[in-house]
Amino acid sequence: MSASPPTVTGSTSALRAEQDGGRARVLGWAMWDWGAQPFNTVITTFVFSVYLTSESFGDTNTTSTALAVATALAGLLVAVLAPVLGQNSDRSGRTVRNLRVQTWLLALLSASLFFVAPDPSYLVLGLVLLGAGSIVSEIAGVNYNASIEQVASPKNVGRVSGFGWGMGYLGGILVLLVIYFAFIQPEVGLFGVGDGDALDIRVSMLVCGLWILLFTIPAFVVLKDQPQERAPRVGVADSYRLLWQSLKGLWGESRHTVYFLMASALFRDGLAGVFAFGAVLAAGTFDMSAGDVIVFGAAANILAGVSTMAFGLLDDRLGPKQVIVISLVTLVVLGMGVFLLHDGGPMVFWTLGLAMTAFVGPAQAASRSFLARVIPEGHSGEIFGLYATTGRVVSFISPAAFAAAIWLGARMTGQENTQYWGILGIALVLVAGLAVLLPVRAPEERPIGQS
Repeated sequence: MSASPPTVTGSTSALRAEQDGGRARVLGWAMWDWGAQPFNTVITTFVFSVYLTSESFGDTNTTSTALAVATALAGLLVAVLAPVLGQNSDRSGRTVRNLRVQTWLLALLSASLFFVAPDPSYLVLGLVLLGAGSIVSEIAGVNYNASIEQVASPKNVGRVSGFGWGMGYLGGILVLLVIYFAFIQPEVGLFGVGDGDALDIRVSMLVCGLWILLFTIPAFVVLKDQPQERAPRVGVADSYRLLWQSLKGLWGESRHTVYFLMASALFRDGLAGVFAFGAVLAAGTFDMSAGDVIVFGAAANILAGVSTMAFGLLDDRLGPKQVIVISLVTLVVLGMGVFLLHDGGPMVFWTLGLAMTAFVGPAQAASRSFLARVIPEGHSGEIFGLYATTGRVVSFISPAAFAAAIWLGARMTGQENTQYWGILGIALVLVAGLAVLLPVRAPEERPIGQS
């Protein structure tokens, strides 16, 4: 079976000029970001990952390294699965149906974290469930990103993408506040839940599962699979052959899009590292309690949500590349500040760490809008699948760099806890992504007929 690789040019974008989703449809679409956010905010960043790297499961260096390794392995599995599932969604015309099933599975995996009790013997179970959730979340994100063409046009894709990311952050703060005041902060929370056997944290995982299940419903009301002729299913080997054809087609028709995929693979991995290990650093290096981390997370999500929506307006005016460059440079500077001032106590992390959160979302949203502007009609799932694949092919770099920097710090200083060195590994990944991005020409910068 053969298939033609996509042709990517500015004039073939799936974002049609006459397309206007309307406020209600954009809001419904963005509710998936709002609804699915507990996995990113509560589970992988501010609550469960912190819980899993606490003393209940072993010493700080051991649990932090185990988390980094598990994150890297999950990323590699995403790289294997994304091209197969992404292409099948395009070929079957069932992008929204697949997104719905993956969202339900993500809700189930989130709720199942309730069974991870505070004991070293449960560390592996926690890592496996967390890794599986990461895989499902990423694959679902491919289909969700592809659906942006149903609600955005070239003139507002930056605002729409930024609004979606911003809604995610704001949804994250709300669910954080709910679980904090309902279960974690009180000595005895709702339904008599206390902190014995970490029941407050574990019940919060049930809340996350329910949240995902309920608040993503509006997205499935407004998003519909587009009728199309069913294409034959292809196997794994053929999927990778088609993936290679797509890359060759992109290289010939839009070389700078390939450069962008390479750059974004690096800097998005660094951005993921900022959030994946930020709360871990807050607890392990800056001695912030679980409650303090949640309060920090709430403040961070407010700032991130507002800044991402604001930068979405800048995206449509200046272009997504400029937003990404500004964000990456600022993150590297702030990250170095965290490393140099690590012994300054929680106030350092409150100041610099909070500032960092204001630039992660804008870079992520601008990266999505950059690619959405150049995707040809009928290939959104395939190209966003390629986007996920290129990202996840190198997704082991950020966790590995974090773990390697911790190891290097221990060797160089002889200290028992060198977790703060991990920020250097994350900063290095961001710098690498920035270096590859700078020569990339955004669509509006390219002369007519030049790729």
